[in-house]
Amino acid sequence: MFLHKSILVHDVRVQNPDPVFAEKLLEQYGGATGELTAALTYLTQSYHTENAGIRDMLQDIGTEELGHLEVIALLVEQHTNKASANLRDKAYQSTLFAIRGPGPHLVDSKGLTWDARYVNEGGHTVRDLRANIAAEAGALNTYEQLIAMTTDDGTREALRHLATREVSHTHMFMEALKTLNGLDQPMFGDLKPDDTVNLYFNMSSGPGADERGPWNREPAFQYIADPLQHEMQTSKGRAGNEMAPAEPHLDRSRASSR
Repeated sequence: MFLHKSILVHDVRVQNPDPVFAEKLLEQYGGATGELTAALTYLTQSYHTENAGIRDMLQDIGTEELGHLEVIALLVEQHTNKASANLRDKAYQSTLFAIRGPGPHLVDSKGLTWDARYVNEGGHTVRDLRANIAAEAGALNTYEQLIAMTTDDGTREALRHLATREVSHTHMFMEALKTLNGLDQPMFGDLKPDDTVNLYFNMSSGPGADERGPWNREPAFQYIADPLQHEMQTSKGRAGNEMAPAEPHLDRSRASSR
């Protein structure tokens, strides 16, 4: 059951409306990293897990994202409807508002319609939570760019709150992954990896391109400085095993009867 109350999760008070900026705000309304995408992603994922706690968390966060969608909608509305005649003319110079009118629309900042393929869910709890961390990072980056583009204090405050909640959600997903031993372990599921699982191939070589770090150092990884030579040796070894003659089989019962 969903209930709507006319109480915003954060006040929206646009003092210096800018319809051109409103068009950019649509990225978080109908864009790939927007609030609608997040809400539908988390709510859908919640029905994939049998973990009652994680299901509840996903539904709580997904519902919160619907409240964030409302904040973006009101920001777009105020940036367009409160604008002066001159500023509204600037808005209507863009194809998006000229055709659709002021206020929010289910499109991104370029006018592309929201797509259900933005919803990132795969049916495995660890996989979904890891994807959510990346999604929150994308949304946080978008909010940081939007905050830098506006000079309106009310807009900046509202966007700062939404960006802060992206950080909060990331932390929640990380803590949930810890309970599944899925934050620090790269493996999940039933895959039995082959013997290359700990190999790091130096595929990009040259000046400044052979950097070393914990992502390619022992003991976690075996560093393959020359992947081509390694592959040639490995292929030769495989070919040798395939061409080696089988050992003759001795029929001991017949040998002992002689």
